[in-house]
Amino acid sequence: MARGGASEQAAKTTFRDVFAVAEFRALWLAQLLSVAGDQLARVALTILVYDRTRSALLAAITFVVSIVPAFVGGITLAWLADHYPRRRVMIACDVVRAVLVLVMALPGMPIAAMVALLFVVTLAGAPFISARAALYPDVLTGDSYLMGTAVTLTTFQFAQVLGFAAGGAIVGLFGIRTSLVVDAATFVVSALIVQAWVRVRPAPVTLTGRAARPSRSAGVIAGTRLVFTNRTLRTTMLFGWLAAFYNAPEGVVTPLARALGGGAIAVGVILAAQALGETAGAIVFSRFVAAPARLRSMGPLAVAASAVLVLFVWRPDLPVSLLILFASGVFAAYQLAANAAFVNAAPTEQRSQAFGLAQGGMSLGQGTVMILAGAVADHHSAASVIAVCGAVGAVVALAIAFSWARDQGHSDRQGQRPTLAPAVAAHGGFLSCRGVSGGSGLAPAVAAHRGFLSCRGVEGCGPGLAPAVAAHAALLPLSDRKNSLSNQLNALLAAVVQPGSRRTRLTPFRMPACVQTRGNLLSLAIDVIGVLCT
Repeated sequence: MARGGASEQAAKTTFRDVFAVAEFRALWLAQLLSVAGDQLARVALTILVYDRTRSALLAAITFVVSIVPAFVGGITLAWLADHYPRRRVMIACDVVRAVLVLVMALPGMPIAAMVALLFVVTLAGAPFISARAALYPDVLTGDSYLMGTAVTLTTFQFAQVLGFAAGGAIVGLFGIRTSLVVDAATFVVSALIVQAWVRVRPAPVTLTGRAARPSRSAGVIAGTRLVFTNRTLRTTMLFGWLAAFYNAPEGVVTPLARALGGGAIAVGVILAAQALGETAGAIVFSRFVAAPARLRSMGPLAVAASAVLVLFVWRPDLPVSLLILFASGVFAAYQLAANAAFVNAAPTEQRSQAFGLAQGGMSLGQGTVMILAGAVADHHSAASVIAVCGAVGAVVALAIAFSWARDQGHSDRQGQRPTLAPAVAAHGGFLSCRGVSGGSGLAPAVAAHRGFLSCRGVEGCGPGLAPAVAAHAALLPLSDRKNSLSNQLNALLAAVVQPGSRRTRLTPFRMPACVQTRGNLLSLAIDVIGVLCT
């Protein structure tokens, strides 16, 4: 009954319910603006470097410079969101990034200095991302949090679509510096939104003095140990890191667009295709796939997200390339389930540090793969590079999927044993009653108890145990008959446990003689019903 109610409640939770929470709306809009601005700056600088150098490797390095610092920041700066109020951390990060981007837009700024500033801008974004992710479980609870996670991932991809598409158009029409000014404006607006609508909360970790403050290195080590020793955190994090392989096209997008006969606008469209697929996939995955099915489908979808890129080996034209990238994005919707499982498994006081490590590792993987892809694309076609990255990613995803399936099977078996233990113990105690004789009239209870004995494959003490509940319910009224319950139990045992029956092996212990009294038997029956109905 409890499970059914939870599923029904999850089905009733909608996007409207999530957006009814004012704080969530503020976090959502702040994310939309920040991510869109980030993508705008990435596209602008990537196109600028490639146009001046005509080097796919340097263009890929420029794009990676806007990603890899997330790893350094996630490892070294995410702890700020655990030790200081997360709202304050988000505002400070937005202000710092806005100032740095405006400096990048100054006339005469060398490309090397712009790339270095972009590195620092991305570094400052790591605590913002960790603080925002850690705030969501405080703002949304229960099924609303799961739906909010779907909205968050969908928003991230939608913001990428806007940033990439608008970035290519704005750079083509207005130039690099205008794009950077727009990026700075998004950070300013994001800070104002958080300041106005996100509620003030104390720091998750209370610092009462220098002695209570853990060292930064100790915090980093503790967060790393937490993530890598927890089976759920570790595996779901590895699922997230697979994005490095199916996002490889972003690292060679400029030479790919040139090979397909496109310009700056084509770069934005190619980048937007995969992000648009992830947006559509996240919506469908969250609204029409049940929670248990999401966890089971993570492995197959993770493999498919990379495997579909192998089709680039045939060097398709622009429309087919966009379709392949869109399909890869749809399959990548499995990240929704991985993200929700990861954040839920992380303790509150270390949530930001754990998320920062996971996000940082993902960024490092993306940066590494993109640099390698850019280097190879200087000597081979971009389509061939994408196909190879897809093949390698599919193999790695297959290994992680097998590990996840094995872990889930182990958890199910471990979870089933303690769940069934109370029922088995009660059942054993019921069978082990001896020394009673005579009596009749227990035909309904006998039939029900036989049904209980014949139950097989009981999962989670579900409907299969209903006959046992009926049997014990039938026994309760009989306790009012003085000196008759022992005789009736004997009749029941005689009918159910025949001499020589193999089922007599199910008696793990013998009840003490004192429970044959009326009061103890009634108490035992009530306890058994409570166990079976739990």
